[in-house]
Amino acid sequence: MELSIQPEMYTPDVDFSGNYIDCMTLHYLNGMFCPCGSRKDKIYKSSSQIMAHMKTKMHQKWLVQLNWNKTNYFRENEELKETIRIQKQMLTKLENDIQTKILTIDFLTKMMQQSQITHTNVNLLDCD
Repeated sequence: MELSIQPEMYTPDVDFSGNYIDCMTLHYLNGMFCPCGSRKDKIYKSSSQIMAHMKTKMHQKWLVQLNWNKTNYFRENEELKETIRIQKQMLTKLENDIQTKILTIDFLTKMMQQSQITHTNVNLLDCD
């Protein structure tokens, strides 16, 4: 697997009244992409490019939409936190199940190898 440097995602700032506003002080090393949807796969390499993008109608419309849907984003964020919590629990359970199965396979493999050495028949399913 090869490591690749990913561009940063542009995120607007929040002003004192809680509204989303464009951030004019941008610091990024590997380029930046904007999630507004106007240019889906476009990576902006310089601050002048991203600043010009922020002035487009599509980006401005996206910013207005963010401000209209603030409460929906909060609710969605809380729902996503709960989903992540549940998925972490599921992953932990699955990892434990896998570990148990690995131990069982190792045990049965060892039993099979021992039975081949002694040339006796062993019922691997009857290992209590």
